[in-house]
Amino acid sequence: MTHSIRTNTHAPYDGGGRDWRDTATRYALLPLRVFLGVTFIYAGLDKLTDSAFLSDSGAGSIGDTMRAARDASAIPALIDMALKNPVGFGYAMALGELAVGIGTLIGLFARLAAVGGALISLSLWLTVSWASDPYYYGNDLPYLMAWLPLILAGASIFSLDAVIRSRRRRRPAEYR
Repeated sequence: MTHSIRTNTHAPYDGGGRDWRDTATRYALLPLRVFLGVTFIYAGLDKLTDSAFLSDSGAGSIGDTMRAARDASAIPALIDMALKNPVGFGYAMALGELAVGIGTLIGLFARLAAVGGALISLSLWLTVSWASDPYYYGNDLPYLMAWLPLILAGASIFSLDAVIRSRRRRRPAEYR
């Protein structure tokens, strides 16, 4: 009986021509997508169900939070604009987070959802988290950076975007 030592450690494991690295690459952004999607859905729902948050003033209100952050923010004019209608801004923020989270989680218009998430994170970093010292104590900057790979790559697997792309490819050429 002859024994051989396997030297080709990059051989396909499934017989389909893909090695484990290709598979890992395809799934690499899925944990990030799930984390950001669930987190933004939670943040949106938390705001929508918190009557204190959706108030012009009072402990935990969007109005008082913005007034407290205004003078230490990088762009006070952005806060001034939101303070014209803090409750409306609070609803817009909550609904925006909800839309971004759902789009990211199910992978529908995933790049657009990621752009929305990045813009929300950027605006929070430039306003609420700006005064964090050192800067890495603020959590909005890492969220902003986490959105960038999803802007670049989109949602490749387990997404409605992938289903839509697959259906477009399968349609006969005369219907394209």
